[in-house]
This record gives sequence, structure tokens and C-alpha cells, in this order.
Amino acid sequence: MSNRKQRGHPYIPNMVPEVQAQMLAEIGVTDIDELYSDIPEHLRFKGKMNLPQPLSSEYALTRHIDQILSKNKTCQEYTSFLGGGCWQHYVPAICDEINHRAEFLTAYAGEPYEDHGRFQALFEYESMMGELLDMDVVNVPTFDWAQAASTSIRMAERITGRSEALVCRTVSPGRLAVIRNYCHPAMVVNLVGSCPETGRMNMEDLNAKLSSETAAVYFENPSYLGFIEDQGQAIADIAHQNGSICIVGVDPISLGVLSPPSHYGADMVCGDIQALGMHMQYGGGQAGFIATHDDERFVMQYPSRLFGITKTAVDGEWGFGDVAYARTSFAQREEGNEFVGTAAALWGITAGVFLALMGPMGMQELGRLIMQKSQYAMKQLSELNGIQTPLFQAAHFKEFVVDLNATGKSVREINRALLEKGIFGGKDLSTEFSDLNNTALYCVTEIHTKEDIDKLAQALADILS
Repeated sequence: MSNRKQRGHPYIPNMVPEVQAQMLAEIGVTDIDELYSDIPEHLRFKGKMNLPQPLSSEYALTRHIDQILSKNKTCQEYTSFLGGGCWQHYVPAICDEINHRAEFLTAYAGEPYEDHGRFQALFEYESMMGELLDMDVVNVPTFDWAQAASTSIRMAERITGRSEALVCRTVSPGRLAVIRNYCHPAMVVNLVGSCPETGRMNMEDLNAKLSSETAAVYFENPSYLGFIEDQGQAIADIAHQNGSICIVGVDPISLGVLSPPSHYGADMVCGDIQALGMHMQYGGGQAGFIATHDDERFVMQYPSRLFGITKTAVDGEWGFGDVAYARTSFAQREEGNEFVGTAAALWGITAGVFLALMGPMGMQELGRLIMQKSQYAMKQLSELNGIQTPLFQAAHFKEFVVDLNATGKSVREINRALLEKGIFGGKDLSTEFSDLNNTALYCVTEIHTKEDIDKLAQALADILS
């Protein structure tokens, strides 16, 4: 039996010297460095990496990882008021039960003959999302909201033949960065100003910046900063008069109490379904959606898969499969509208389970509960000395901006003090918006109790006293 040192790492079998030598001989290479000959010498790392000694047993590795993870403080141990695109909502047990089923969890790119159940599950998800959004067509989920918004804008560019997008400045800076990257170099992305008092889009600035090259006008409702944009119809009308497409980003969990964007002129709606039955997972669990009316101009520009239902050769039987598959990059490869690879289809199935469980009345009750609790939180915090909230004079859903400038303390200092009291404070907006220095974005959902909110208010009062 070979010496232990000659066996390589137990988790990387190809490190065994004999195996490496056999592999190199098979491809006609005598030295592994020959495989890197295309990399210039000055770019190659010559030193020794500062890595810890390998853990050779599974138990030792598990213990090491557990010790690292034990340093984390989770939202189960602490009360969290963080939001900003990844929110803590209650996840019904049935959502995890279904998405852990092997046929869904491991299914990746099967076709109808072996994956009929997954296709039906995604069709049901798309149907329920279509009902919630009052739109006809919904895609299989993209990676996240940022990709969904970016793809929507690129769809508008292809439909109109124009090369500019106008985006409201209050969108998430992270999302805006992805949009700019996705649109370059085919499109120019320009920002539309907002009203300092209400946060709403500045209509004069919108009119001034619209041009014959404007393919799309994009805004979010509720906004990234929590306020509700009540000028949706006016924005859509102005866009349409210019021949531009109106795209609205939306948190779908708000649609139990707010009108869907299709009711105030949106041609395309996008957003994230993380709130519909997905855990936060350290910022993961994101999945974007795009929705439109049943208009061939729009449908044929979707880069992602769409699932439909049709009759089969068997009388009375129905089948589920791709709609206009030939338009996707799966069929057209490099000639496709946009490359589509791995998608977040598992989260679409999860969101379908959530929507089926909630139903229309459940979504309405949930939306009302979130609004009531967030309103109570704003009222409690606004009574504290030095705190102004909400910063924007508008109706809000779930999230709101807290101005801490008059407290004499920074957001970082306050959040550090809250952490000592078992609370995750609001997201610091100071580095995201130049005019929102020393402000924080707080999030309140159905999981927060009156006691949680009162605890936050008391903790802030103590910190600021």
C-alpha cells in the first residue's frame, strides 16, 4: 500500500501522483506547467500561498467549519430590521418540503419526456404570478431582480430599436450598477431626478430627458427606499406619448394591497420573488421575474424559457412545454437575443407553492399586516428625540428611511450599539446616496411583533439618551 503522503488529498483524488502522471501521459504532456504555457511568466504566482494545513478527516473538517459558523449571529437569535432587497418573511414549512423533493431539487435541464412534472410546476407558478400581476406572460425566474430589470430594458431596446433608458435615481444602487453593466455598450442609461420631500419621480426632469432615443422608462413601486410612487399612470402616459416602453419593478408581496403595475400603464413588470417563500440565505434565495401582456412583439423578445399548456395526441389529456423555444439561446446559441444558462427555476416552484398556499385573500391579509406593522414602527420611532421618520412624506410599504442626523451619532455607531442589544439595525444609506447621509433603511414585515418594534424603540431611546 502506498505511503499516506503519496495519496494526495482525500477530497481531491486526482492529486495522487500516479493518477496525475497517467493523465499527463494521456494528453502527451510531461510537466503540468506546460498546461499554463499560454499565461505570461510575469503573471504567474511564484510564491507559496499562505494556507492552513489541510484537514484530512471529515470529522476535523466538520468541526472546523462549525467553529467558524458559530461566530455568526443569525436572524433567529437576533431581531433584524434589515431589508434593501433581501427581506425576512415567514417561510411556510411546505415551501421547504416541496423544494427539497429530489425531482425538483436535482432537476436541471431535462426535457418534457423525463421532466414533465417540473414543467407543469413552473407553468402553475407562471400562471399564479400572472394572476397576481394581472399580466398574461411570465418567464421562468432569472437570477435576481437586477437581471430581470436589465433584461427587461434590453428587451425594450430590441423592440423599439432605440438606445437609451431612463431610470429613476431612487432605485437600488446595486441594481443600477448591474443595469449599466448589462446595457453597455448597446444602451446609455440616464437617471431621472426625484422630489426631495416625497421621493417621487421628478416629472419635469422626466419630460426634459425623454428623447427620440428613449427605449424605456424604468421605476420601482414600492421604491427601494420604501415609499409608494403614486404617479405611475402619469409616468406611463408620458413614456407612451414618446413611443417609449414603461417598465415597473415591484415587490410582488405588496400586490395584496397595491394595484399591480399593469393597472397604471406598465408594459413590462419585473421584480424579485424572494419574499414568496424563500429564506434569506446570507443574501441568496433571489430570483427575478419578467411579465408582459400577450403581445408577440414582447413575447418573442424574452430570452428565458416560457412554459405553456396544450392538448396532446391523447383525447382529454394536457401537456406542458416550452413556448416559442426557437427564440431562446438554447436553440439559437450565439444568435439568441440574450444568453440564458442556469436559471433559478427551483425558486419559481417554491414561489408557486407559496402563492397556492396563500391564495388571493391570504396575500391581501399579509399585505395589510405588513403595512399596519410598518406604520406602527414609523410612529414609534418618530416620537424619539433626534429621529425623523419617515424621511419622505409619502405612503410606505414595508420599508422606510430613518434620518439620524439630529441624534449626534452616526448610523454605524447606532447599529453597533443595537447589535449589543441583540438587534440588527437598518441598512446604512450613507454610501449609496450622496443626499442621504446618516440615514438608514429599516424594514418591518409580518414576522415582527409589537414587542419587537417596542424593543427597537426602547433600545434606540437608551442609545440616544
